[in-house]
Amino acid sequence: MTTAPTTAPSATSGAPPIGSLRLAASGMALIAVTYGIARFAYGLFVPAFREEFGLGAAAAGLIASGSYAAYCAAIAASMLLSGRFAPRRVAVAAGALATTGTTLVAVAPSPSILALGFLIGGASTGLASPPLAEAVAHRVSPSLRDRVQNVVNAGTGVGVAVSGPVALLVGAQWRPAWLAFAVLALAATLWAARTVPPGPTRPGGPAGAGGTRSVLAGLLPAPLLRPGAGRMLTAAAAMGGAASAVWTFGRELAVAEAGLGPTASVAMWIVLGAAGTLGAFTGELASRVGLRRAWALAMPALAAATAAPALAPVLAPAAAAPAAFAAAALFGAVYTALTGLLLLWGTRLYPDAPSFGVGAAFLMIAAGQTAGAPLAGLAADTWSLTAAFALAAVAAALGALIRPRAGARR
Repeated sequence: MTTAPTTAPSATSGAPPIGSLRLAASGMALIAVTYGIARFAYGLFVPAFREEFGLGAAAAGLIASGSYAAYCAAIAASMLLSGRFAPRRVAVAAGALATTGTTLVAVAPSPSILALGFLIGGASTGLASPPLAEAVAHRVSPSLRDRVQNVVNAGTGVGVAVSGPVALLVGAQWRPAWLAFAVLALAATLWAARTVPPGPTRPGGPAGAGGTRSVLAGLLPAPLLRPGAGRMLTAAAAMGGAASAVWTFGRELAVAEAGLGPTASVAMWIVLGAAGTLGAFTGELASRVGLRRAWALAMPALAAATAAPALAPVLAPAAAAPAAFAAAALFGAVYTALTGLLLLWGTRLYPDAPSFGVGAAFLMIAAGQTAGAPLAGLAADTWSLTAAFALAAVAAALGALIRPRAGARR
């Protein structure tokens, strides 16, 4: 993989460096409430939602797809605006949407309001990542940049891990859980308002490769499609589509096929989230083996984590429950690692416009999930959950063939 500009922005371009620890912590908290809770906690509560609102698997998949579609729309706006508007403004807007979405879910009287809550929650995730990536890329010293980016990104696992104990605490009463999530989202929003940089990271005027003026009044980098960008976008879509089955129906599969009870299935979700925090070490992995090899290792692992909980009840019923926990741990770690690799892939393709590079990659993750969630629901209704997960595993295995260009460098 080659990058168009050969110089990355320094931590002092346009503004002084900020405390890396404070930004990493508040950024992780914002990602936790947007991604880990407002978006991905849906899968934890799908059984309860289906029972209370009488939803079929296809309808549950459509609600998840709507959340992903809102993510696509929001990240398209965020990736364009984060470099020109203060990262703090965009980040606070993301937190506000997460707070609103989780509140609507908590009080939803009907499936339509429930879907609206997840639509708004999905939009919050689209706004969250680009401004944080922009802030880290321009305000954190180069020696810490990759590490801080991946610590922030690991917030997804933190949010998933937090949502599990809350679900256990409230039991079948899921509405108090979502009110608690709304409070957490509000707290993370207020924290971001104090720590995320208040000024624009890139001044107006010339931007993009070679100092040429960006198109659309500086909102888009130039050149727009850089060598290797097509690979990144395709790989991101394949990863998102493959992962959508677990995020939407993972807990339901554990209950229906592996025989886990309500408490055990929530514990499995907690394991998934806790393992996701290992994604904070993605930067070290990429620096040691390179993006290309790391991707080639991680995507087959995603396929294994998707296939194992579906096939174990068929091939080895006695091992179904342990396989579900092991697969959840592997999925959590690998999913966060893959998003971290795409984050690094995007910032290295677009060092002059990191919010655009990260936004483009994450947009395609969501596009894959937007297509994958309803397809998984349709496959589950037509054949079985096992078949849906098997198809998702095949998609992950194929995605391993789409990797960064040979000779990728930092």
